[in-house]
Order: sequence, then C-alpha cells, then structure tokens
Amino acid sequence: MPTISMFYGIFIRMFFDDHEPAHFHVKYNEYKAVIAIETLDIIRGKLPPKAQALVKEWAQQHKDELMHDWELCKAQKTPKKIDPLD
Repeated sequence: MPTISMFYGIFIRMFFDDHEPAHFHVKYNEYKAVIAIETLDIIRGKLPPKAQALVKEWAQQHKDELMHDWELCKAQKTPKKIDPLD
C-alpha cells in the first residue's frame, strides 16, 4: 500500500487494485479511515474532527491528482506522490 502523501502525522495511502468507489486510506495515530474521492465523505472508520478537516482541505486541493493515482493503482502501477498540505 503506497503512501502518496504525509502531513501533520497524517498518512495518505492507496491500495493496488482496490474496490470501488474511488477512495484513499488515512491513518492518523490510532485512527483509520477510508475517504471517497468524489464526495470526500468518510465511508469507513473515523478521524478526529481536526484531522478530518485537514484531510478534506488537502483532498479538495488535489482531487484530480487523487483520481489519477486511483487509476494508476487500479492498473497495478505505482501512484505518484502528492504534495502535502502546507
């Protein structure tokens, strides 16, 4: 599971050949969540409110890159790194 970005202790990852809908995985301390790229809603798991807000802000800035990485992972190709949140 490649890590595509990391900021403020938050790790953003994608699995190769993962199930729909298009999503990414988040790990922050003991918390884990799966977030839909299209809606940016948590579809599984949980994050503290501040971490969730940071992830949502980052994902809004990089939605096109996230979709491109999703397509790469579906094709069993290595996703590109995405800049962290400033």
